[in-house]
Amino acid sequence: MEENTDQNIEHKLEDFNEHTEQGAEQKNAGHLEEHKVIDLYSGVRGLAVKILNRVERTDAYLEKLLDNELKNAELNGPDKALLYEIVHGVTRWQGRLDWILNGFYKGQFSKAIPNLKNGLRVALYQILFLDRIPDHAAVNEAVEFVKKLQGQKPADLTNAILRNIIRSKNAIRYPDPNEDIIGYLSAYYSHPAWMVKRYLDRFGREETEKLLAANNEKPYLTLRVNAIKTTPEDFKSLLGQVNLKYRPGKFLNEFVQLLNLTNITAWDYYVKGYFNIQDESAGLAVRLLDVHPGMNVLDMCAAPGGKTAYLGSLMNNTGSITALDRYDGRLNLVRKNNDRLGLTCVTTIESDALEFESEPFDRVLADVPCSGTGTLSKKPDIKWKKDIFDLRRMTEMQLKLISKAATLVKVGGALVYSTCSIEPEENFEVVKKFLDTHPNFKFESAKGKVTDSLVDENGCIQTLPQKHQMDGAFAAKLVRIE
Repeated sequence: MEENTDQNIEHKLEDFNEHTEQGAEQKNAGHLEEHKVIDLYSGVRGLAVKILNRVERTDAYLEKLLDNELKNAELNGPDKALLYEIVHGVTRWQGRLDWILNGFYKGQFSKAIPNLKNGLRVALYQILFLDRIPDHAAVNEAVEFVKKLQGQKPADLTNAILRNIIRSKNAIRYPDPNEDIIGYLSAYYSHPAWMVKRYLDRFGREETEKLLAANNEKPYLTLRVNAIKTTPEDFKSLLGQVNLKYRPGKFLNEFVQLLNLTNITAWDYYVKGYFNIQDESAGLAVRLLDVHPGMNVLDMCAAPGGKTAYLGSLMNNTGSITALDRYDGRLNLVRKNNDRLGLTCVTTIESDALEFESEPFDRVLADVPCSGTGTLSKKPDIKWKKDIFDLRRMTEMQLKLISKAATLVKVGGALVYSTCSIEPEENFEVVKKFLDTHPNFKFESAKGKVTDSLVDENGCIQTLPQKHQMDGAFAAKLVRIE
């Protein structure tokens, strides 16, 4: 799955249907006039509740909704940062917040009115996690907000619940891990029970706790130096000149991880194309593909184009890269990124990958759509939007895509199948099924091509957030032998 999480501050996503969303808000707010509805959700906390309501009741993803508000809302820099913090924080810790609120709410908290439910979540997140906002201020803001939208009785309920929690917050109890380990880990670490059970069966308790904790950490911003414009050494010198603290990539020399969050896209050197925003895990599949200058390469599921750009850099901007996507709007992101980075060797083609026909390529990257469970620190809403049935549906499409990729590889050429998932069903199990029906391909181990700690027991690249301090990602290399 392409690393679009790392490019969210480039406003990569298309605008959503604002008219439809406002219509839903009008219904919730008593069919008020459109401009009044917007006013009701004014300010950081109001916008946070509006976004959280939409995430919960639609298929829209958090980043899409947040990007739109950050572009359109009349907020200053600190307020934008606070909105980002609250929306991501509430979503990240929703399981723990709901566990606590359910204990103080008379009835089923999950069935509360959306404005009340998310108003309480926003306030409780501030009370538990944001030291700079006094408890009484968080309560007062929540009460006034709920009163404005829902009336006096829900406002009084909000006040009572939050004040009771504040009085009892040092004595909050979670399920007893000795009696209900899944319930405890699910509530305390804010993950769905189905996911916790899977990880306990696979990793055991200690490693599962480390993974869940890693998923809840605020993500670092990682940059890939663009070799077409500069060198890692010169780029690190530029970072030092503007007092941006960083640490080098753990495994790939072109990557640096910033130690302080900043609006890096406002920096001149971003506009000049000296770097791209990209997680180091995303670079591993590209490296495994082993491209060389002059090759003919296909990036089968290319948008928003981070891996495409890295391929072009490794090929010294020579040869030919074909970047596919079903939607031209997404390919426009690829083209804009390539223009900024100075890449001229990429051709974009709007096409369903399963219907694409071409002469065979030297290399094919099949970076397929997936559950994204390796990216929960950046996309916390995924854990609440996906379930075990989504995994099963995903694997059917993934097998179709890797099989299609195989038809586009020349004899002696190679394909890399990759995801940003940590689930075996989407990863090595897909590769195994493919190999069972494609005797003209052989699996090539990643051993010796990347650091040993990145290679799993099957010879594939598998990163894990708790082990490698980066997104979870998978990559397997397959060579066509006849």
